[in-house]
Amino acid sequence: MQSSEIFDTERITAVCENSGERIDALLTHIVPELSRSAAQRLTQEGSVLVNGRAVKKNHVCREGDSVEVFLPPAVPTEIVAQDIPLDVVYEDADVIAVNKPRGMVVHPAPGHPDGTLVNALLWHCGASLSGIGGEIRPGIVHRIDRWTSGLIIAAKNDAAHAALSAQLADRSLSRVYEAIVWGRMREDAGLVDAPIGRCPTDRKRMAVTEISSRPAQTDWEVLARYREFTHIRCRLRTGRTHQIRVHMAHIGHPVLGDTVYAPKRPTRGQPGQCLHARELKFIHPATGEQMHLETPLPDYFTAALAGLGGEI
Repeated sequence: MQSSEIFDTERITAVCENSGERIDALLTHIVPELSRSAAQRLTQEGSVLVNGRAVKKNHVCREGDSVEVFLPPAVPTEIVAQDIPLDVVYEDADVIAVNKPRGMVVHPAPGHPDGTLVNALLWHCGASLSGIGGEIRPGIVHRIDRWTSGLIIAAKNDAAHAALSAQLADRSLSRVYEAIVWGRMREDAGLVDAPIGRCPTDRKRMAVTEISSRPAQTDWEVLARYREFTHIRCRLRTGRTHQIRVHMAHIGHPVLGDTVYAPKRPTRGQPGQCLHARELKFIHPATGEQMHLETPLPDYFTAALAGLGGEI
């Protein structure tokens, strides 16, 4: 250990589920808002312990290894706060949950330097956002795609951020989505259990693959059937990038409007996928109370349903 100061910061613990995974890759799943480079930096600084011992940044973990991450103090952000209206579903001194509109980017990225949810949160919350996510993603605990609407939670302090990240890791933070998918699903409910990783032929896409992938499970159930489409509810058991979109395309029922995973399907006027993060359940990081937040289906979603004709 190079510095004892890390013990004054927040600690997150987890258990490795897959042998052969590098510690930096594992850390990005334990703390989703850490980038790969940030994870490597923490490891080099001695802020990561495996079975109680500091390791190198290229350390390969074994199943059952105990991992401890000591997160650094908040980093001041240089992102400009912008007065962008927010649909706040819940807010207190520790957390804020927002109903993100379709089309809004969560945090600044190449091509989207401002106008993001983070810019809006900085205006709304001022300095009351955790710094664990770094300068680009202050307060952000988890992400949803630009063209996915719905609930997203942010932390107002590092203690809340660490607690919520731990819930993401142990799956006690529950996320439920609704989607319109192509085709009539025959069964009333099911489970897609297929590992997700970077597409071997296109690094900008995710795919069901056995190469450098992680386990991924999505529960789904039918809410309504139409002539060419099905309205479904999806519950995430895991939280992989583009999980619902990848899994639905994998079983032959891609999400309506998804031009990435269903490029040959008509969009029917949709600028993006018909996917809405409707419910969020978590344990309040300060009170221990079980929280259950829910949002109504947005106008674009209900209009798309109305355009499908009558239920079958």
